[in-house]
Amino acid sequence: MAEHDPVVEEVWNDFHSVVNMTGQELREWLLTNASGENAFSNDPAHPVWRRGEAIVNLLNKRQVDVTKDDVELMREVSEFVRDRLADPHREDAEWRHRLMSVGHDPLSPDSARPDEEEDLER
Repeated sequence: MAEHDPVVEEVWNDFHSVVNMTGQELREWLLTNASGENAFSNDPAHPVWRRGEAIVNLLNKRQVDVTKDDVELMREVSEFVRDRLADPHREDAEWRHRLMSVGHDPLSPDSARPDEEEDLER
């Protein structure tokens, strides 16, 4: 998608507004046991969780390099994060882990709060 596409730009900006972890932070999180079934395996013979791997790869891309599949993934991740933030359970470790497995740490100071951010209703 080398040419400028306003739809891609909007999806890109939306995705990067809800994903508050870098590709490296997400990869490190997925390598931990705390990320559960979404974890990368330390054993090279085991497959990497595909969605997590795709998000890590996407976070390391430039906007001009995204594919149609990347755009769809960005939409899915943005919707997933917004849905989970709309019903926060900050004391629930599993809730946080699910969000972190797609690149959003809800305990990060830059995490959107539903009561502070009307933009979550997109």
